[in-house]
Amino acid sequence: MLKILLDVAVFRLRRFEMANIAGALAIAVACHLGWAEIGYRAVFALLLNLLVYLNNDWYDLDDDLAAAAKDQTKNAYLAEHLGAGLAAQLGLLAVLVVMALAWGGGLMIALVAGAGVCWAYSAGLKRVPFLDVLAMIAWGVAMPLVGLAPGHPEGWLLLGQLGLFSGVFESIQVMRDHDADEAAGVRTTAVVLGRARAHLLARALMIAAGLYAGLCLSWWIAPIPMLAALIPLRDDDVEAYWNHVRVTLGLAMIIETALVYLRGGALG
Repeated sequence: MLKILLDVAVFRLRRFEMANIAGALAIAVACHLGWAEIGYRAVFALLLNLLVYLNNDWYDLDDDLAAAAKDQTKNAYLAEHLGAGLAAQLGLLAVLVVMALAWGGGLMIALVAGAGVCWAYSAGLKRVPFLDVLAMIAWGVAMPLVGLAPGHPEGWLLLGQLGLFSGVFESIQVMRDHDADEAAGVRTTAVVLGRARAHLLARALMIAAGLYAGLCLSWWIAPIPMLAALIPLRDDDVEAYWNHVRVTLGLAMIIETALVYLRGGALG
């Protein structure tokens, strides 16, 4: 089981796919939580990510094994140890339930919301056009919810922004996977719209994120997410484009977190 969990962690971290942990910690810091609570929530967020990404790998195993372009080391090991993979998921779920009950602080809500949205996405929504993007917007709110303690409504401002950012990233991801999904008969948003219009959707969400930042936080921040919409997609290199957008939106999130922190919880 440990090897399965380590494989999940290494693979996802290399692909920068556990950024919601940083989002949760940013919210916890912005809300002035104590270091002990931040540490506890960080461990909870890591275990929750291991659970949902292992569950995603579980559902995608047949498709991943059929993808000749992928490194099959991780997939083959999981296929050979399905019992251990299931036990790892159940074990993680049990640990998370115990941690949530022991600590309180809204962690059970974060567990149900985060695991529920991710399960629904992995089980089917990722293959339904438009719902794939909407599900990931919900994911962008639900997963970092781990960092939000009761009595800190200012954290919801950051969660809303993270939801929009997650919608941007999902729009780019389905652009990247367009050819493979189309060949496999999977109707994602990018397959239905086409890559060009999916790119317009991603840009529209960046502009929406900028407007959200201006309305909810500060109009000085608004131009940063909007600038991401001007980043060119050169030679159909979606991976490089994705990284440039991540850096830009990450900068916006850092500034927004600092602003909420300096306001000391004051809204408006």
